[in-house]
Amino acid sequence: MKTYTEVLDVSKEDLDDLNHVNNIRYIEWIQDISKKHWEKVAPQAMRNEMVWVVRNHNINYLKSAVLGDTLQISTYIKDNTGPLSTRVVEIKNNKTGQLLVNAHTEWCLLDAKTFRPKRVPETVHNLFL
Repeated sequence: MKTYTEVLDVSKEDLDDLNHVNNIRYIEWIQDISKKHWEKVAPQAMRNEMVWVVRNHNINYLKSAVLGDTLQISTYIKDNTGPLSTRVVEIKNNKTGQLLVNAHTEWCLLDAKTFRPKRVPETVHNLFL
């Protein structure tokens, strides 16, 4: 499996009323890194033919991140079955390495013109696994 990783700093805008990173922000980060990984790996022609939509998120919040923390966000494709791709996203404290969030998201591949589900082709499978 090929992993894509980014590092970011928690800002005041990321926080909720309890001064922890808001759960909605984690979902945004999960979706953002997934999109960035796709855009980095897949050629433009492939991205013009196919789009991904979320089928479901399963997110385990293990520990809170707070203002000033630096986070490491990593993602990889666990497997592909038919039109579905299971993507794992892990968010860790970059300083301690402690796992804060572990997410498994099922993405469904669609034809970009018809928006009908499309089996994940071998060419896509090979890009990520």
